[in-house]
Amino acid sequence: MKIKEIKIGKVSIPLKKPFKTALRQVNSAEDIIIKLIADTGEVGYGNAPPTAVITGDSQDSIVAAIRDTIGPKIIGMDVDNLEEIMTTLDGSMVHNNSAKAALDIAVYDLFGKLHGLPLYKLFGGYCNVMTTDLTISINEPEEMVRDSLEAVAEGYTALKLKVGTDAALDIKRVQAIRAAIGYDVKIRLDANQGWSPKEAVRTIRKFEDLGLDIELIEQPVTARDFVGLKYVTDHVETDIMADESAFGPYEVFQLLSMGACDLINIKLMKAGGLHNAIKIASFAETVGIQCMMGCMLESKVGITAAASIAGGKKIITRADLDAAVLLAEDPVVGGVKFNKNQLIISNTPGLGITDVRDWQEIK
Repeated sequence: MKIKEIKIGKVSIPLKKPFKTALRQVNSAEDIIIKLIADTGEVGYGNAPPTAVITGDSQDSIVAAIRDTIGPKIIGMDVDNLEEIMTTLDGSMVHNNSAKAALDIAVYDLFGKLHGLPLYKLFGGYCNVMTTDLTISINEPEEMVRDSLEAVAEGYTALKLKVGTDAALDIKRVQAIRAAIGYDVKIRLDANQGWSPKEAVRTIRKFEDLGLDIELIEQPVTARDFVGLKYVTDHVETDIMADESAFGPYEVFQLLSMGACDLINIKLMKAGGLHNAIKIASFAETVGIQCMMGCMLESKVGITAAASIAGGKKIITRADLDAAVLLAEDPVVGGVKFNKNQLIISNTPGLGITDVRDWQEIK
């Protein structure tokens, strides 16, 4: 099976509610979805959401990178030669990791279909059912409480609260939510780089002193401040997770070498796809650091790919794969299924995706 053609398209999917973090607000998912067509007629699907404030990738840059630079280099390559394809993707141009991830996912989808193997089994086959948290956007405390109570009523047992715009207000937000939902539900906080190192330590210690039982704090400081991240990790009791800092394998290697964090959040759009996500998971496993599998605002194409590697690897102990649940519509036929807070991966080969409705081709 050889790669014959790449078709690039997009979907526009409204969100159920505005997605708000310390970095951005999004009202609809504007995802690039590619179709990698083999000489056998088989189609592999890939996904790349533009997340310029984190990855630096816009919709236009993703399309241009795939169409003009990266994509042409893998046309004619044999799908069975994963190593050569992934080496080509990595060496095709610097950065542009979301574009690389879309192609990487589509190649793995074809590989799984070629060999009749669901991807979670290709990556280790540890499990095909996992639990995800649900993200609560940053808002006034009263609105976050309402959203949290609604999520718990829907069956979620872990919430990821967006914080980071105002440390004093963040404390009020978390206090109000913990009082409302009780202590049987896990609370994870994501500051999205919103605090300085000392501010982070003061704020996290306050959470600890108040007995708010926070499971972990994600990316409290700016992505490039590895020293600051280590400072926070060393000066609080709560586990600290690197997200934006843990961009790809090289950055994760640095973080782990420094002892700068307690946990790693793996995201395909940062890493450049599944092949680099595997490297990150292996680094973390070697030193005994657990991982979360996270996501941007991917459609179910990207979520299925992320769930597949999370299902394959035992070291990935947590999932933040709620993006498809946040969407008002699901145009993707097949792929991972949702049952309240559970993701269920099918045993269909590859991603198990057969079509994407309302897909608009970009010439």
